[in-house]
Amino acid sequence: MVLLRPLVLLLALVVSDLHCLPWFINVSESQGPGTILQSFSFNCSSHTPTLELLHVQPPTTFFNPPSLTRWQGIYVGKMTLSSSARLDALTVNHYELQLRFTCGNHVMEGPLSVDVQRDPGRIQCAGRFASPAGEIIQVPETVTPGTRLYTLLLPGQGAQMSITSAQDPPYFPGPFSINGKGWLQAPSQGLKGQAQKVFQLQILVTFGQGRSCCGMLTVKVLPAPSSQVSFLQQAQNITIPENLVPGSKVVQVQARGFNVRYEILSPVPCRLFSIGRVDGVVRTTSPLELAQAPDAAVTRLRVKAFERLWPWASAELDFRVDVQSVNRWPPRCTPALLVTQIPETTPVGTVLNTFTCTDPDSPGSTLDYQLLFHSPAGAASLCLQDRVLEVNATLDCDTPGACFHHAASILVLDSGQPLMTTEVPVLVMVTPVNEFSPACVPRTFRVREDAGPHALLGSVVGKDMDYPHDSIEYSTPGGSATFAVDRLSGEVRLLGPLDYELQKLHRLTVLLTDHSQDQDPTCHRSGSCTITIEVEDVNDHAPECEPPFQELTIHTHLGRSMEVTRVSCQVPQEPQRLAFSYSIVGGNSRSQFSLQGAVLVHNDLMLGPSWPEQPHTYELLIRVADAGPSTPHLSTTATVIVHLVPWRASTVATSTHRATVTSMMTPLLVTDTEAFWQPEPWFVVVLTVTSALLLLALGWLLSRLLRGLAQVLQAPSKSTQALLLNSIQGTEGSVERFMEAPRMETPQAPSSVMSLQHFDGRAQDPRESRSFQTILYLGPLSFHTPFQYLCLPPGIHYLLFP
Repeated sequence: MVLLRPLVLLLALVVSDLHCLPWFINVSESQGPGTILQSFSFNCSSHTPTLELLHVQPPTTFFNPPSLTRWQGIYVGKMTLSSSARLDALTVNHYELQLRFTCGNHVMEGPLSVDVQRDPGRIQCAGRFASPAGEIIQVPETVTPGTRLYTLLLPGQGAQMSITSAQDPPYFPGPFSINGKGWLQAPSQGLKGQAQKVFQLQILVTFGQGRSCCGMLTVKVLPAPSSQVSFLQQAQNITIPENLVPGSKVVQVQARGFNVRYEILSPVPCRLFSIGRVDGVVRTTSPLELAQAPDAAVTRLRVKAFERLWPWASAELDFRVDVQSVNRWPPRCTPALLVTQIPETTPVGTVLNTFTCTDPDSPGSTLDYQLLFHSPAGAASLCLQDRVLEVNATLDCDTPGACFHHAASILVLDSGQPLMTTEVPVLVMVTPVNEFSPACVPRTFRVREDAGPHALLGSVVGKDMDYPHDSIEYSTPGGSATFAVDRLSGEVRLLGPLDYELQKLHRLTVLLTDHSQDQDPTCHRSGSCTITIEVEDVNDHAPECEPPFQELTIHTHLGRSMEVTRVSCQVPQEPQRLAFSYSIVGGNSRSQFSLQGAVLVHNDLMLGPSWPEQPHTYELLIRVADAGPSTPHLSTTATVIVHLVPWRASTVATSTHRATVTSMMTPLLVTDTEAFWQPEPWFVVVLTVTSALLLLALGWLLSRLLRGLAQVLQAPSKSTQALLLNSIQGTEGSVERFMEAPRMETPQAPSSVMSLQHFDGRAQDPRESRSFQTILYLGPLSFHTPFQYLCLPPGIHYLLFP
């Protein structure tokens, strides 16, 4: 062993230079205190290093703190076993030591693993029997002779055991015996009458080849119990809910006896319940979730009650604990939210989703599913078959307001008590599909051959069964040099000149293309129709209207039609021609005007947000053409300017000049607007009352000022000044008299101050008149400074102001 230490030290030096951590060492269980487990070196030239043992796993005191010494400029550390080290491979065969080496700011940590190896040649007794204090057992004096009292744990096979201590009478009633199985048996005479005695037995365990170990066993004899242990209640069944938290009280058992203790005999181990050793209260130790632990529904407990000093005096009680299911959790569904998008052409019966719901309280229970509609209310487009959500009716987006999302919810109900429900929101969005092609009805337009450029011939009205129905664009394939079709409105207008003699009939193909009627913006459908344009020969004299220009102002009523004016036209050169046709060819942008023969009618049937709230002016062009049998038919245009004023317009006064000019003049419309302010009635009342109160307050204040000024002007100022000068010339005596005079003459003072009105400013002798002069002293009361006095009218007492 001595020769191996230099090699171990050399190996430790190499390892430390390489900083190879961790270390692993093996040690025999036969090694005793002071044994060097590991040596290792560290280089630390500029600081004083430290080596620490941070902790040991499992915790033990078998290892000393590491030592660190300097040897030839190198620090060498050692790990040794402590004085309490008792290595046993059967008990613990591996220890993990965490070491830390510190050199200035450099810190290095690493584990040292110690494996304890079994030593076949070492025999050691196990258990508390082999400890220095030995094993202590307690037995009652009523124990049956030869009963097994204790079992020794043998370290190996073939061991022989014997009691080496003396068992001489009369202290020992008889010898204790031990057999080859390690059973310590009671004396054959029994222990009756040996209560409170203590018997110490030294036991020797020997093996072959002279190997042995020994231990101490102490037997204490207890007196027989003085009472019988019995439970106060009989066996019973207890029902508890499953939602009891761990630690909740289930039942309390009570037994009759002295210093009784309780324990659970069955089941062992008991993972669901425990019993108080002293109070006998049975409590839960874990959650009683029947969904996770179905076997917790019924538990049969056997409880033992025994006296602490005499454990053999006991009684047992059997009872059953039934755990009742509690409906605490609502059903859980997958998916918890359904949001889907389907086209309007989805066929009936298409499965949208299948819902899977379970009840956490009862996984195998049956659940009830109900479909509730939110918007649109009472919709029958969806249906729920068991757990499957399907399309129930044809989805249509071709009517206004039909192609919206369908909001519903699936209500899932369990069968527990109380009833728990879960609501799964469902949102199904229906997208439009472009199913139909646009179409239009062939029409025939008539146009005079002298019609000018951009003349409106008519409008092509296209229809599309897809929603929105007016999302149509118009075009002419290949283009036309004579006619043009407006892309949005479908109006057909004239571009070039017409010649009745060259071509009387024109056919125009109009192409219709829809848009914005499908979820895919690139999906379009198209259709076409043919428009026939007949050219009318121009007559020599066109009708003339009187007047050719009219300007009117009308007040409209919502939802009512009213006559605006009558167009009066004739052909001066041909008075017999009285048949005319009337049509509005321009200015009717909102289609609010129509013609009933020669009468212009305003149709105010528009509702909703488009109702105008401000006055609006329309310049209407009315085409008047002769409708007689002679051809060609000539026409003229009458202009009617209509100022449309809704009754709901604001209080702005508008005056309109009505003028009639010839058709060769450009009409000039002059409008003068005068704005005025019209206050509310309550504001006028408040302003009037406030003004009246202000005038009353000013009048009262002015009267008070005038009354005070009149009193000041009536008082004689000169006499007052003379009396004031006479009073200043007095001496100290006069001051004293001045101070005493009021006291003597106060009883003679008049009781009313109205005597002030008769004061004329002259001094009076108090002996000659009951009225006296009162002097007001102004200034500090001192004999070294001049005094200031003010003579007051008779009947006014003096005042002193220091």
